[in-house]
Amino acid sequence: MHFSERRNTTRWILISVSFLIITLILWNTYNFFQIFKNEERLKMNLWASAQKALLNANENTDVDLPLQIFSNNTSVPVLLVMYDKVISSVNVPQEILQDEKKSKSYLKNLRSENEPITIEYAPGKFQKLYYGNSELLNKLKYYPIALLLIIFLCAALIYNFYKSTRMATQNKLWAGMAKETAHQIGTPLSSLIGWVEILKTEEIDQNITVEIEKDVDRLQTITDRFSKIGSTPVLEIKDIVAETEATYTYLKTRFSSQVVFSIETPAHPIFVNINPTLYSWTIENLVKNAIDAMKGKGNLKVKIKTDGSIVKINISDTGAGIPKRQFRTIFEPGFTTKKRGWGLGLSLTKRIVVEYHNGTIKVLRSEIGKGTTIQLTYKTV
Repeated sequence: MHFSERRNTTRWILISVSFLIITLILWNTYNFFQIFKNEERLKMNLWASAQKALLNANENTDVDLPLQIFSNNTSVPVLLVMYDKVISSVNVPQEILQDEKKSKSYLKNLRSENEPITIEYAPGKFQKLYYGNSELLNKLKYYPIALLLIIFLCAALIYNFYKSTRMATQNKLWAGMAKETAHQIGTPLSSLIGWVEILKTEEIDQNITVEIEKDVDRLQTITDRFSKIGSTPVLEIKDIVAETEATYTYLKTRFSSQVVFSIETPAHPIFVNINPTLYSWTIENLVKNAIDAMKGKGNLKVKIKTDGSIVKINISDTGAGIPKRQFRTIFEPGFTTKKRGWGLGLSLTKRIVVEYHNGTIKVLRSEIGKGTTIQLTYKTV
């Protein structure tokens, strides 16, 4: 059995044992409640017998025992009723007895808690004894609810702790993989740079070497991006308009003419604290995601506008659209609508925007079959 399988088995055993313990606690609590309830019923029957004895007493009757039974009841509320009128009460607040409406409501509550005891103190003459649950019994009644709430709260805390620990572990794993990828790419990349320099000395069309150099530079940029994941990036004051246009121009030349690119930006620069490499990666991820949504054919528009001290970058496509229920989940790790892919692109993009640049990212609007607009926001300087 693998370690992960053993861990899952242990986890289920612990859950099963915990569930069994909780069930036993609740079952015992229910049994205690019933035992106390039966005991109180016996006490009230004894109280009713004492009341009958007192009503039938004469001057030669010893009433010490009935009176002692009455005095021992200090917790159970009692109403003694004759012909629908309260003639006596024990452990009932005076403000209830003095208000007829409250008194009737209280009597109704007692009737719902326990079956009244009928006292036939003489042939054809009856009194009814209504009684409620004692304070101890009421506390015991609500104990299981309090226990379940505490258990659910503890379970929620444990789940959140487990989830945050798992996410932290995953983040370390992805960061380690990213750095290792950057390290692995670095070796052949150094070799490629050397070969490009050799090609420059040969009688080869310079346009070819220029294009090769562009792709080699791109590989260096990708390596730089991966090396920055998991580390605190250095932010610089940059013109976000120029940075966006540079990435936009590069991407425009790398995709099919079936994708119609357009960009709308202010005529003036907008300065923002960003890491140019990671910001470029953000735009690239969103553009590629939009083109995938359009299946390589449609209109893609990038728009930059300012709103006070905030700059907003909208990336719109004419793709398949996103259901409203998925507006938040598309940024979660592992979420993907593709048959192939790990669902890391938008999750990574969100991390770059939110954690590294203190910005925001959201689905501004989307309509099935018409397209989607993703919006980034950053604070200007």
